[in-house]
Amino acid sequence: MTKLSVSRWSDLDEPGRTALLARPAVRAAPDMAPTVARIIASVRTDGNAALRQLTRELDQVDLTDFIVSEDEAEAAMASLDTAQWQAIDAAIANVERFHAAQLSEPVRVETARGVVCERIARPIGAVGLYVPAGSAPLPSTAIMLSVPARLAGCPVRVMCTPPRPDGLADPAVVAAARACGVRDIFKLGGAQAVAAMAYGTETVPKTDKIFGPGNAWVTAAKQAVAGDAAGAALDMPAGPSEVMVVADADANPRFVALDLLSQCEHGPDSQCVLVTTSDALAASVQTEIERALSALPRREIIGQALAHGRTIVVADLDEALAVANRYAPEHLIIQVKNPRQYIDKIDNAGSVFLGDWTPESVGDYCSGTNHVLPTYGYARNYSGLSVADFQKQMTVQELTYQGLDGLAPTVTTLAAMEGLDAHAQAVTVRLATELATEKEPAA
Repeated sequence: MTKLSVSRWSDLDEPGRTALLARPAVRAAPDMAPTVARIIASVRTDGNAALRQLTRELDQVDLTDFIVSEDEAEAAMASLDTAQWQAIDAAIANVERFHAAQLSEPVRVETARGVVCERIARPIGAVGLYVPAGSAPLPSTAIMLSVPARLAGCPVRVMCTPPRPDGLADPAVVAAARACGVRDIFKLGGAQAVAAMAYGTETVPKTDKIFGPGNAWVTAAKQAVAGDAAGAALDMPAGPSEVMVVADADANPRFVALDLLSQCEHGPDSQCVLVTTSDALAASVQTEIERALSALPRREIIGQALAHGRTIVVADLDEALAVANRYAPEHLIIQVKNPRQYIDKIDNAGSVFLGDWTPESVGDYCSGTNHVLPTYGYARNYSGLSVADFQKQMTVQELTYQGLDGLAPTVTTLAAMEGLDAHAQAVTVRLATELATEKEPAA
């Protein structure tokens, strides 16, 4: 199916609107959770032996050693031509420039006389970076994960990416990772890769937090290990990739169509939504979709994704933005006159693209923003990946005797209200000790 369904927002009741904005169901096997649990348990128990068996069974690749060797890495880097290296270098430079600006200075505040409070950042000690392969390798994801991890100062950076049928990692992914300073790259995919990074094996280092997109199996595994204190935290929950385009009558229908189609290239469960004030534009976009689709190599995958796509006709742009905030898209493209004036009305979106000359593609690759974003509506309460995600924020406080003396009535009163006497005594004993010291006669 290549035709987007068309609905008029004003014709729908509340349940109808909710149904219209529902994401396509994740096509997960009914036994996914127990299967993921078994995979994780197997890797925890048998380490590399389990990884070999699972890679043979699930990826149909027989590997003895999972790490990308120095020889393989050098061959991968040598296989890229000048134009490819220029593209990788340009993307890294822009991503680094934008993310370096996110590094924050420590905060130091004297909240009261003699009471100093600070907030300082520390890098997460070991991070796992997952770069999916699927039907298309993603060197851009290697860049999006590796650059902020390096800027944050994470000392251990481990990358996993599924092996190709020939037993090698994708050369572009390896080259991009190496260019970003990642040296520990393992040819592992799926839930088994997540388990290896969460708990460690004979060769895969254990990490404290796992980052990166993936299919339903990867997401389920990340959530499972994040729920275990001995496992690893996750960056964000995720679902199928998605885009919403808000367009008025003056938008270029070909631009809109290609923005919708580019998102559908990611996979059959991707979703594209057009919200427009113009019936004529909706019709023109459909025509452009059909015209462009026949020439696209991934048209079969795009066609499956378009089955989840839809067009929503609204009364005005205020209503369009209300629909967008309700949907909370991963990518939100605003193709209207003077788009900048509407930015303050957008509350829920992973990343926003303003105007005719800002396709979603630039965010995926090289504008500088990160393309690892909350999907499936999680943009309501999660942010896209940033340097801060690779850091921990630690607070520090330091008081003088006068500072403690000044806070003592507040502490002791609140401690009494809560029935926590030791809290109060931790203050009063200190002050009494200082007073006793002052009264002692000189030797």
